Amino acid sequence: MRIGIIGAGQLGQMLGFAARDLDIECRFLDPSPAPPASVCGEIIQRPFDDATALAELARTCDVITYEFENVPVAALQRIENDVPIYPPVDALRQAQDRLFEKQLFAALRIPLPGYHAIGTAEDVVVAADKLGLPMVVKTRRLGYDGKGQIVVREQRGVKTAWKAVGGQALIAEQWVDFDMEISAIGVRNAAGDIRTYPLTQNVHSEGILRTSTAPLDDAVLERKASGFMRSLLEHLEYVGVLALELFVRGDELLANEFAPRVHNSGHWTIEGSATSQFENHLRAVTGLPLGSTRSLGHAGMVNLIGEIPSAVRELTGVHLHDYGKTPRPGRKLGHVSVVAETAGRRDERVEGVSAIVN
Repeated sequence: MRIGIIGAGQLGQMLGFAARDLDIECRFLDPSPAPPASVCGEIIQRPFDDATALAELARTCDVITYEFENVPVAALQRIENDVPIYPPVDALRQAQDRLFEKQLFAALRIPLPGYHAIGTAEDVVVAADKLGLPMVVKTRRLGYDGKGQIVVREQRGVKTAWKAVGGQALIAEQWVDFDMEISAIGVRNAAGDIRTYPLTQNVHSEGILRTSTAPLDDAVLERKASGFMRSLLEHLEYVGVLALELFVRGDELLANEFAPRVHNSGHWTIEGSATSQFENHLRAVTGLPLGSTRSLGHAGMVNLIGEIPSAVRELTGVHLHDYGKTPRPGRKLGHVSVVAETAGRRDERVEGVSAIVN
């Protein structure tokens, strides 16, 4: 079995590592020289929308998947009749546009914050009147890790928001005073089998995920999130891993966004789950039986942003994942995961690692 993976960053690298244990060969399409996944398989070093490279990938692979959601949909549509592509291209299309994404949530009756589409500077004023301030103004496409968005807190910011985010198609979102941010991660195969991982609590700073801990011990939230996940997976006729990011406000869950791929907040599953999200994604897209998503204790993950301090490499009782990327400010270079018998002990270890890297 050979799988083609579009994108060869750290997610592609971790998919590649999981593929070895399943005796799956990987080929990657990525324009970067020596990307992280180059240690896991052959790299076709061409742009993501290169027609010749995509045709070669389709011709030489049994199935194609992708590691990030900004793959050009039109490029995949050119080859979707030649080779199975999972997750489905339509799921990717809806995830790429925040307006389509929110309309999908609404159609499936998944609660979400108020929103308003923006196509002109005047629409920003209408959004502020409708949603109130503060509100978050985001590009409809291509934003990630806090990029492509601003928080409008005062009336004077309403007048400048349009130009501040580039004068393009935008969406305004109602500000949410949440108690915590969580993510639900699920997986579905072509036969319709579904597994969900325990809920993960996430902490962000400057728009970038810093820590994740799981499982979140809340049966009410777990039941609600699992229902939302099942609705998404079944409606999209999804194959692969999907992550749904949610705000918690009291006993209420509000959908923020979904990612049609393996997810940063699921890295803890490598050591902390019976089957990692990466292995289960590969199992789903290649038709293998899905593995158990049972937790192996209380797990945590700390992202390593900008640099990997030498003190982190000296730690014992943790698992360091170095992606092999060149350091630069704001860049995810690796992560540290911990697994403990109790939540308290896990939190102590996560706080200890965080104190070193922050």
